[in-house]
Amino acid sequence: MTDSHNGSHPTKLRIGSRGSQLALWQANHISALLRARGHEVEIEIIHTTGDKITDVALAMVGTKGMFTKEIEEALAAGRVDLAVHSLKDLPTELPPGFEIAAITERQDPRDAFCSRHYSSFQELPQGARVGTSSLRRQAQLKAVRPDLDIHPLRGNVDTRLRKLEQGEYDAIILASAGLNRLGKTQLVKQIIPVDIMCPAAGQGALGIEIRLGDAATREHLEFLNDPAARAATTCERALLNSLGGGCQVPIGAFAEMRNGKLHLESIVADPDGSKLLRDSRDGRIEDAEKLGDAAGAALLKRGGDQILEAVYGRGLAVPPQP
Repeated sequence: MTDSHNGSHPTKLRIGSRGSQLALWQANHISALLRARGHEVEIEIIHTTGDKITDVALAMVGTKGMFTKEIEEALAAGRVDLAVHSLKDLPTELPPGFEIAAITERQDPRDAFCSRHYSSFQELPQGARVGTSSLRRQAQLKAVRPDLDIHPLRGNVDTRLRKLEQGEYDAIILASAGLNRLGKTQLVKQIIPVDIMCPAAGQGALGIEIRLGDAATREHLEFLNDPAARAATTCERALLNSLGGGCQVPIGAFAEMRNGKLHLESIVADPDGSKLLRDSRDGRIEDAEKLGDAAGAALLKRGGDQILEAVYGRGLAVPPQP
């Protein structure tokens, strides 16, 4: 299967991964694709700060890259050759010394409404208790249902679903992609449309990080890169970056190809849902980054700056979700 002309002789590759079920699914998924190409692959589990702080609401921790720092240290030290991340966990600006070698084909980027008794968020009774630690999800839910009682929800996918099953919440909101990957869709009652809940930048895609300039590893991973996903997520991450985000802020961004153009929908919202700014624009796929920058600038000008200042001021800016 290997083509000796392009230097992609089978080789041994070590993947650094968090130990959560979803992280390991992702690492195993990439490892299977690499093995199919004749590579030998090992997965090394690395515990991150974000995995250790489980008792604090994410909103109060607030460190960038809390799910990536230790993995990057292992990469830098040469203990591993690549790291597989949920792209939405990767800060928009990587620390010096690292690069994204590939962004994989994207799964469903939307959010999923999970509940035992209710078939959609519209059906929830007045004052129902909904679990999410994401200000982006909270803000957009509150915008359509200000009556809902929103509570933080930490832990891996299993823990979150268990809390729902035990009746601690009437509903919880999780990323569709993670639930699909783990085959845990039993309680998904509604995939929330993008015009009601704009996804997080990069949601549903995996980012593969390597040491900057490691050409050999980059070449081995090239086949994993999906140009459409790369353009869309580059656009979304440019928007997030122009709004000062590597953190989990009340910002949504979703780009996709429509009639040969790259279309970007984005939002900035007050966490209580009282203010929601929306931007919608088209650009050329080659200008993915410019399109994201332009949308970010427009949102800031229209009042996004005040919303975000208030959020940062309240110490609510949150690191990416596990």
